[in-house]
Amino acid sequence: MRKSTFLLPVLVIAVVVALSSIFIVDEREKALVLQFGRVVSVKEDPGLAFKIPLIQEVVRYDDRILSIDVQPLEVTPLDDRRLVVDAFARYRIANVEQFRQAVGVGGVPVAEDRLDRILRAETREVLGSVSSKDILSSDRAALMLRIRNSAIAEARALGVDVIDVRLKATDLPQANLEATFERMKAEREREATDERARGNEAAQRVRAQADRTVVELVSEARREAEIIRGEADAQRNAIFAEAFGKDPDFFEFYRSLSAYERALTGGNSSLVLSPDSEFFNYLGSSTGRQAR
Repeated sequence: MRKSTFLLPVLVIAVVVALSSIFIVDEREKALVLQFGRVVSVKEDPGLAFKIPLIQEVVRYDDRILSIDVQPLEVTPLDDRRLVVDAFARYRIANVEQFRQAVGVGGVPVAEDRLDRILRAETREVLGSVSSKDILSSDRAALMLRIRNSAIAEARALGVDVIDVRLKATDLPQANLEATFERMKAEREREATDERARGNEAAQRVRAQADRTVVELVSEARREAEIIRGEADAQRNAIFAEAFGKDPDFFEFYRSLSAYERALTGGNSSLVLSPDSEFFNYLGSSTGRQAR
């Protein structure tokens, strides 16, 4: 009875010690076995691993690709047009032992703080060597690659591999937005004024050409009308001459009637003639013929 009572606590302690000496390494992480703060073992393969209870401890680090948002920074390109750049990076802990030695107990927050300073410095250096047009154009992909390649060497001292760097936004500082907007507005107004001036010039050319065409058409029409009128007058005179030659008395009679029609119209005008005037020869003739 006493023996079983003694063995039970020993068995429990042994089980606890055995369980505390076993730990599981997940496939998404890497582990370090520390003994009094010194790295004694690195566990990178997933599965069961062992450590000395109470003496050794296990520190785990994420083995997946991690993301860090770089604090916005202001850069000055070659054309002195300041820009506020917002970027992010993706990295991975490549060497956990070196990572531990570099950041100590601070872990990932300390590493990301140092990595942020590295990325900010490289971003400012790379973007400061080009113009703002290059930053805002399709060439920015090459610039992001340059930033990444420049940051890789310094990040390796932390045991970290920089996988990618991306620029999320490149904006003007708030103080420059209004001035830039006014400059863009003035440029657009100038372009609009130039377009209106060119439009008015083109309209004047079209209008002048149309006026010239109208004058030419009217002149040509008048010339043709005068020619037709002259030909008609000549034809009419020829008909009158032929008619006069055929019957001079009828022609004289017709001319007298036309003269009566034009002279004896109603109105306020007065015509004073002698009764035996030649104007009334046909009116004074009983036969309708000119009095001889």
